[in-house]
Amino acid sequence: MPIFALKMLFGDSARFYGMLLGLAFSTLLISQQASIFVGLMSRTFGFVTDTPQPDLWIVDPAQRFLDDNKPLRSTAVQRVRSIEGIEWAVPLFKGLLVVNLPDGKRQMSQVIGIDDASLIAGPPFMLEGALTDLRKPDAIIVDERATRREFKMINPPEGGEPRPLRVGDTLELNDRRAEVVGICKATQTFQSQPVIYTTYSRATQYAPMERRMVTMVLAGLAPGVDEAQIIKSIAERTGLSAFNGEEFADKTVGYWMRETGIPINFGTAIVLGFFVGVAVAGQMFYNFVLDNLKYFGAMKAMGASRKTLLGMVFLQASTIAVLGFGLGIGMTSAFGLTVPGERLAFRMTWHIPLIAAGAVIIICTASAAIGMWRVLRLDPADVFKG
Repeated sequence: MPIFALKMLFGDSARFYGMLLGLAFSTLLISQQASIFVGLMSRTFGFVTDTPQPDLWIVDPAQRFLDDNKPLRSTAVQRVRSIEGIEWAVPLFKGLLVVNLPDGKRQMSQVIGIDDASLIAGPPFMLEGALTDLRKPDAIIVDERATRREFKMINPPEGGEPRPLRVGDTLELNDRRAEVVGICKATQTFQSQPVIYTTYSRATQYAPMERRMVTMVLAGLAPGVDEAQIIKSIAERTGLSAFNGEEFADKTVGYWMRETGIPINFGTAIVLGFFVGVAVAGQMFYNFVLDNLKYFGAMKAMGASRKTLLGMVFLQASTIAVLGFGLGIGMTSAFGLTVPGERLAFRMTWHIPLIAAGAVIIICTASAAIGMWRVLRLDPADVFKG
């Protein structure tokens, strides 16, 4: 009977391929849109994942997410260091500054100023140069993606071709000279601006002078201390909010989830993908069962049990579900590998295939249940009428 059930399924090639493509497209739409959404949200806290050294991120209580800068007084660093249980604390500058390119164009860029002494919060991967080169005069480290795009040299020698920014080239930040001493690889930001690393003291010179220049304080905890108690002490003694890396990332994602229409836009596409599967694959499978009622009726008349008939319908639904899901998730994976990550945020976590599989199971289970109900109500005598 299982072989006969599969022959029934594959024999109706038009409906088989229709159901297969319907489920595949539904899986593709659900998993692709979910992966792009997760990738986009991951970029909002990319700097946090790129900076694993600090145990705590200390910010103004009014700061709503990572890039919602609320500068602190310079004394905030010393106040945090004075708290028992804090092993080290360093200032961090993080802000948008205008970079003057050699051809006269101006590019808004994200400048990150890290502690001069420890160089904590430096770029995660160095492709050229060394992190310690930041101690050289006027030194900056530029993200590799920006060297090929926003910072590409537009004024080559006569007859030459534009080339990427290289170590040794110079830029201007706030009319101050900056020399590229290294190329790094950093997570692309949500706003997709070029990322530049330099020392904290140099970043505050590049930036317009303000009374408060410390964007946030990064701190490390002494071994064996209670993190929750330290966070409470920071709030009581400094009036600042402290988060570990995971909490700060969650806070950032929560802001974008609550305050923007991004979840609604992607959620609509995902729901649409589900209903595409229901409308196409579900309806076609139900029609497939209806068209094969005569065969089910004949087998029932020859003594096939209800359990056997229901098993045949279940096998057919399971087969088309597995094939459709596999084809759809394969197309999504191929899409993610083909499209450059710097152009489109794409991150397929292990949850996404499970969500897509759950949607396919619901679609096929619902259509199979309706088909089974028709098979159970089938009177074998109806097959031989007329």
